[in-house]
Amino acid sequence: MSAIILDGKSLSLKIRESVKIKAGALMERGIIPCLAVVLVGNDSASLSYVKSKEKALNEAGMESLDIRLPQSTSEAQLLSIVCDLNKDRKVHGILVQSPVPAHINEENVNAAIAPEKDVDCFHPVSAGNLLLGKPGFLPCTPHGVIMLLREYNIPLNGAHVVIAGRSNIVGKPLANLLIRREYNATVTLCHTGTKDIARHTLQADILIAAAGKPGLIKPEMVKDGAAVIDVGINRVPDQREKKGYRICGDVDPAVAQKCGFFTPVPGGVGPMTIAMLLQNVIEAAQKTAPQKAEVSI
Repeated sequence: MSAIILDGKSLSLKIRESVKIKAGALMERGIIPCLAVVLVGNDSASLSYVKSKEKALNEAGMESLDIRLPQSTSEAQLLSIVCDLNKDRKVHGILVQSPVPAHINEENVNAAIAPEKDVDCFHPVSAGNLLLGKPGFLPCTPHGVIMLLREYNIPLNGAHVVIAGRSNIVGKPLANLLIRREYNATVTLCHTGTKDIARHTLQADILIAAAGKPGLIKPEMVKDGAAVIDVGINRVPDQREKKGYRICGDVDPAVAQKCGFFTPVPGGVGPMTIAMLLQNVIEAAQKTAPQKAEVSI
């Protein structure tokens, strides 16, 4: 058996085209959707991620306000910049690329971003809205995972979803999203303290790997026919590659010969994350648009 490949790249392009149309409609009303992208330091991986986001914004007809800061930037300086961006009406979303330098408290930075501009969904208010099922932006990667599952008609209602990884970026918000009534999944969240993780993964109708450990999920850990979503993006040294490394996920590629559905790395969840970020920026911009007056007859 060979798995059906979940093509995140193809789906993301459809979402990005929809975003581009919405951006055009806003521009006709004099509103240019804008995301401020703040990068502190010169980490090569972070720089690569930021460039890909900025390229996607430009292709979707949106504006990217690029703010590059030196490694020596203090927490107070960064918070001051975030405060200014909060006040800037032309900026609809704010993204401070993670990780920030060690001398800066990332939680303080996330909490400083105005919730209505928190398109990355790291503010405590955003996390609370997600947990309580209230309206608000949805976290980009978890939302992208769900969109991918729905695109391929993989049932969530009543499904047993096992998530490997409890990060604030993927594991925890994804679990909270999946147990909402509109998705109605039963969720098991595994982590480094889980004993015999295979005992749990073998029960999964949908297995989501988001632990940041290359090759964590082996074929013998997956139920026949399960849907396996690999969120992992890991750089593994490989001298055969020009860059000296290769990108791989948290799932052994051999799993594709056993499961029913499988996401490739790259080309699976990664493109979906950026697509959902663009969608959040559009939603933020739409909320600033003046409502059209009703015409009474």
